[in-house]
Amino acid sequence: MRAAVLHGAGDVRLETVATPMILDARDAVVRITASCVCGSDLHPYRQGLGSAVPKRAGHEFVGVVEEVGAGVRTLSPGDFVIAPFAISDNTCINCRNGITTSCLHGSFWGGTDHNGFANDGGQGEYARVPLADGTLVRLDGTPEHDLVPHLLALSDVMGTGYHAAVTANVQPGSTVVVVGDGAVGLCGILASRLRGAERIVVMSQNPARQAIARQFGATDLVETRGDDGVAEIAELLGVPGADAVLECVGTEQSMTQAVAVARPGGTVGFVGAPSGTLPTGALFGRNLHYAGGVAPVRAYLPLLLESVLDGTLRPGAVFDRTLPLESAAEAYRLMDTRESIKVLLTP
Repeated sequence: MRAAVLHGAGDVRLETVATPMILDARDAVVRITASCVCGSDLHPYRQGLGSAVPKRAGHEFVGVVEEVGAGVRTLSPGDFVIAPFAISDNTCINCRNGITTSCLHGSFWGGTDHNGFANDGGQGEYARVPLADGTLVRLDGTPEHDLVPHLLALSDVMGTGYHAAVTANVQPGSTVVVVGDGAVGLCGILASRLRGAERIVVMSQNPARQAIARQFGATDLVETRGDDGVAEIAELLGVPGADAVLECVGTEQSMTQAVAVARPGGTVGFVGAPSGTLPTGALFGRNLHYAGGVAPVRAYLPLLLESVLDGTLRPGAVFDRTLPLESAAEAYRLMDTRESIKVLLTP
C-alpha cells in the first residue's frame, strides 16, 4: 500500500509500505477514506527527526473496518469509524478518569504499540489499529460524503479545541479570548460557543481565517498584539481581560499574550504544544488559573459526534484544501507556508 513517510526536515515522501495485518487479537485493520495534515505534524517537518529513522506520518483519519481480530467485541467489517490521534484501551484507570492520552497501554500513530509492534501512520491507505474496541468510535451506517470532513475534524482538532475550552473553564455567559487562528483555535471558537460563551474574541491578522472565525461564532476580531492587543481587548470587553483564554499555538509569545489578556482570577486553557518559558510571575501576581495539555480526544468524541450528527457542530470548514494522498508533500508545504489552514487527504 501507499503511505506518507517523513524522512527529515521538509522531506515527506509517498512510499510503498507493507499492507497492515492483524498482529494481536484486539487489532482491527481500517481502510482509510480520509486523513489530513495537522499543525503538530509541522514540528518534525520543520525541525527534522534528529537521529531517528524515517517515520510514518499522520495521526488523524476516518475509514471503514476491513478486518478484526478474534478479541474485538464492538466492531465488525464494514463499520465506518473515527480514529482519534491517540490509541487507548478506554478501560484503564487513566482512561476512566478521562485522560485517554495517558492510557496505561496506549500509544500513538507512527510509534510502537503496547506489544512493541510498529504503528501505522494516519496518512496512508490502510492502518492497523491496536486496542480497536477502545480506540475507534463507530457510526451507525455510512455517512454522507458531505459529512466526512466534519467527522474527520473530530479525530483531533475539534477535540483539541474543545479541550482548550474545558480547561479554560468556559461557562454559559463567559467572555473568551482565543489566541491562535489555526484549525485548533478556530475549533476552540466552536467549542466556546457550544459551551455557552457570550462573547468570543479571536486574535487574528489573516482575512481568510477571520472569515471562518466569524462563521464559527467569533463576536469580535483583534489584529493587534502585545500591550496594544491587551488594551484593545480590555476596551472591547469593558473589563480588564477575559474570563477564559484559549491558548492554541504553544510558543512563548502566544503563552505570554494569553496570560496578558486574562482578567485577574481568570483561566487560561492551553493546548498548543509548548515551547519556551511560561510567564509564572504574571500567573502568580494576578491569581490566574492555568490548565491544559494533550487533549484526551477519545473522551470527548461521543459528545462531539452527537453534536455533528444532529447538525449543531460543523467543524469541517477548517479544511480549506482537499488533495489526493500522492500530493502529501504539497499538503505539508501549503500548511508550512500558511497558504492553507488544514489540508484533507483522500487516498
